[in-house]
Amino acid sequence: MPLTQQSQDQQLLDKLKPSRIILPVLIGIGVVGFMFWRSYHPGDLAPLREAKFQWLLITLAVLVARDLGYIYRIREISERVLSWRQSLDVIMIWEFASCVLPSAAGGTSVAPFILNKEGITLGKSLAYVMVTALLDNIYYVIAVPLVVLWAGEGLFPDELKGAFAASLRVAFVVSYVSVTLYAGAMIYALFISPTAMKRFLVRLFSFRLLRRWRPNAYKHGKEMMLASAQLRGNKAGYWIRTALATAFVWTARYLIIGCIIAAFIPINFGEFWVIFSRNMIYKVVLLVAITPGGAGIAEGAFPIFFGRFIGTPTMTNFVILFYRIVTYYLYLVLGAVFLPRWVARVFRRSATV
Repeated sequence: MPLTQQSQDQQLLDKLKPSRIILPVLIGIGVVGFMFWRSYHPGDLAPLREAKFQWLLITLAVLVARDLGYIYRIREISERVLSWRQSLDVIMIWEFASCVLPSAAGGTSVAPFILNKEGITLGKSLAYVMVTALLDNIYYVIAVPLVVLWAGEGLFPDELKGAFAASLRVAFVVSYVSVTLYAGAMIYALFISPTAMKRFLVRLFSFRLLRRWRPNAYKHGKEMMLASAQLRGNKAGYWIRTALATAFVWTARYLIIGCIIAAFIPINFGEFWVIFSRNMIYKVVLLVAITPGGAGIAEGAFPIFFGRFIGTPTMTNFVILFYRIVTYYLYLVLGAVFLPRWVARVFRRSATV
């Protein structure tokens, strides 16, 4: 195996080593523990005695359905080159990467190498990851106007006031416009003229202030050309299946908080969908988090967006902990279990090729 390939493999393993779970766990549990310490009063957790078992089952069903949707989607995006077993491994490692890397990078930064290790060429791996990013962005572009129409002013928490509230609104608008422009640029680059997009990126990053990023722009342009060559010719059925799977998994992802709150606190239909809508703003906050998986930021921001639907700060802190256990800490544990087996399988196969 060439040294450069060994270096890439080592970089991947360094990013994903199980010991990386320690820092985000310490940060997240530390923040929640501090919040409990500040807020707890005897009797605050009384609603736990009236927990609705059916909503806990619904929460479990949504979590399982979401993961099955992800497994189905990556198998369809890979044109069914991946087996169901490989698709399961890819999603578990991908989720683990999202948990141990900063939110801005997420699992997407290592996803091409994960797919490449499953025997998919690097060009196709890049194409498939770009498809997931494009479909995710399109879902966001379509969903945001719908939730704005539904939630109205309720989309932004009343607790946010002054400069911070204004800044968050601006950040949300900027985020939406940026995602829309990026999705449009990806569609143009992948399906209309990848060469023109590559030239545009190189010229754009030739300006003095942007010149330091020119090599990355050139690399990204080449990746888009490779991806375009791989994706052109896919039939309508491919895009319909992957688009529907994307809508399914993201809707399930945004439903989870509402399901958890409904399991412990009575909420009506309108409140449930406002909670769903606020996930869009909550996501913007997590995107700028510099900690692994948004640890600490996710816990600290949660009460601002969802606390008024829950009640006491202590009960809110319990819901935060429950939510992070089933959507974050669980995948740290699963990743630590799946990763060694996956490494043993894909590197043993590489050594025999």
